Amino acid sequence: MTIASLIALAAEEGAHHGGNAQAETWWIGAIALAGFITLSLVTLSYRNVSNRHAHKAEAYTAKHGTPTPEAHGH
Repeated sequence: MTIASLIALAAEEGAHHGGNAQAETWWIGAIALAGFITLSLVTLSYRNVSNRHAHKAEAYTAKHGTPTPEAHGH
């Protein structure tokens, strides 16, 4: 065999995957979906946080006279 025929034979054998690539990698999508669901639950856990600490907001208002601190620089 010549070098050219060996390269052609190797290229032909290397191109054969033997199956559906999407069916073999379905778990990547499942992991991504689980990650996005987890991140959405973390995001939702921070909803309505200001109302959970109403006593702190009332104490700050009583002490300083303004409902929100203006220390953010805007």
